[in-house]
Amino acid sequence: MVKVKLGDEIVQSKIRFKVRFDYRGEYKPGKFLFGGKPVEQVAQETREEQLALLKNIPVQGISFIDCDISQEPYVVYDEALGEKVAYAPCEITMHADSIEDIIRFVMREEFRKLEILEPPQMFITNKDLERILFRMNEELKNQLMLLSRKIKR
Repeated sequence: MVKVKLGDEIVQSKIRFKVRFDYRGEYKPGKFLFGGKPVEQVAQETREEQLALLKNIPVQGISFIDCDISQEPYVVYDEALGEKVAYAPCEITMHADSIEDIIRFVMREEFRKLEILEPPQMFITNKDLERILFRMNEELKNQLMLLSRKIKR
């Protein structure tokens, strides 16, 4: 819970936030004689899989409120890969008990945007900031470890 000033009182409150993820879809060659799926379809399927995981797997300190998948996938040319890549956007609204709980979403590769909806102001102490920075460091280490595992395969 974060500290919020209401009038002359300081109370504990949850954070309501909206986060945008753009899930990536790359071309995968088909099997045998059949062609592969279009990159837009791969991106949409990835978005649906990730949303299902997010909705159905409980995360301590986070409660799912709503998601918006009405935006159509968009396609860009990735110069590093030399091919088209599609992204399927998704905006998810959630409640978090603390700022540290939000970090796991902000440190993801798919992350594009964060909007804090409530409260309009928060008080952060030195200890709060230390915990936030420590949590960011832990998430960075986890991401690097996952990346090194991918590279070794």
